[in-house]
Amino acid sequence: MDFTKEQLSDVFIKHLNREKGLQELMELMIESMMQAERRDFLDSNPDNKGNGFRQGKSYGNGRVLEFRIPRDRYGNFHPTILALLRDQEIECEQLASSLYCKGLTQSQVGDVFGEVYGKHYSKASISRMIEYLRADVEVWLNRSLEGYYPIVFVDAIHIKVHRKRSVENEAFYVVMGVKEDKTRDVLGIFNRPTESATGWKEMFQALQNRGVVNIGLLVADGLRYLEDALAEVFPKTAMQKCVTHLKRNMLNRVRHGDKMQMADDLREVFRTGDRYYTPEKGWKAWQELCAKWGKDYRSIKKMGNDPFYRYYFTYLKYHRRIQAMIYTTNWIERLQRDFRRVLRMRGAMPNEESVIVLMAKTAMDKTAYRRALPGIDRDKDLFPEEELNFLDLLHN
Repeated sequence: MDFTKEQLSDVFIKHLNREKGLQELMELMIESMMQAERRDFLDSNPDNKGNGFRQGKSYGNGRVLEFRIPRDRYGNFHPTILALLRDQEIECEQLASSLYCKGLTQSQVGDVFGEVYGKHYSKASISRMIEYLRADVEVWLNRSLEGYYPIVFVDAIHIKVHRKRSVENEAFYVVMGVKEDKTRDVLGIFNRPTESATGWKEMFQALQNRGVVNIGLLVADGLRYLEDALAEVFPKTAMQKCVTHLKRNMLNRVRHGDKMQMADDLREVFRTGDRYYTPEKGWKAWQELCAKWGKDYRSIKKMGNDPFYRYYFTYLKYHRRIQAMIYTTNWIERLQRDFRRVLRMRGAMPNEESVIVLMAKTAMDKTAYRRALPGIDRDKDLFPEEELNFLDLLHN
């Protein structure tokens, strides 16, 4: 029985007046299109036949649509309209993930979808959409890395995490590398609730397993045991402790009235850009500072002869024009501000996985890291000339 356009229009209008009428019409229309497409497909494949239907669902106009997907005997039929709907579904997943990573909770993401599309997405639907993000992050965290990184930075951010019915601050360590093309890349994010040589060794081995063969210089805050693990896994790598962290520590050891003078003395000890200022001269200046302030603060006096503090003067071995770039973990600290902004709205996180997912997505979206750092390659020990073979670098 054939209907005119006017008759079909009247039927549609009457159906639209029903509850969920629009959704039902969309489902019927999609089913009809898929069946018509299968009919054309079978006409061009006479040896094949229809084989019933299977249940399916997708998004359409902001709604979760349910319909029957026609099948063929050999499993060769794939409806075109279904592919288009899946593209829309991916866009929704990407939008939900983006909103979640901008600081919104799952409930808030659901509210946004409700305002845009109408209240058609349950909390379970939003959670399923965000699974797209988790899968994307998992691939990124396990991607292959380059064989050589001239400079690698390691620093920590402390986040409140639920574990065993209690909430405590736990450390999440970010590893950022400067590549040979002078761009930056976050190489990994690791949860280490407690510091230990074993934990650091596992972190370095994880980088090694993903392809890292050698690191020119490692810059990290004052983490104990880190240098031991580094020497075991990457024995050719030099270590630079973060001067900014040390300066903060020193300022916290003196009275408020002494802080300005202490800051001036530290600035003189950890100077940059002076070609005649060597690691030995820096170490001597450090000992003099500790002796001077040790007269009034016993804890500072003990620091003057502790060989651990020699790691704070490694930067003086490199080109004077890059010293200010490599004696601190400031680049990671800027990234950590973005981490805190995303995590601040959520309070305590339910587990370490949820923290890593949000941190990883934030790092993945840092477009600024794709720009080359001007002048970072001035030091030819860290950035050998292009004609040198990487294997030659490892043997030198």
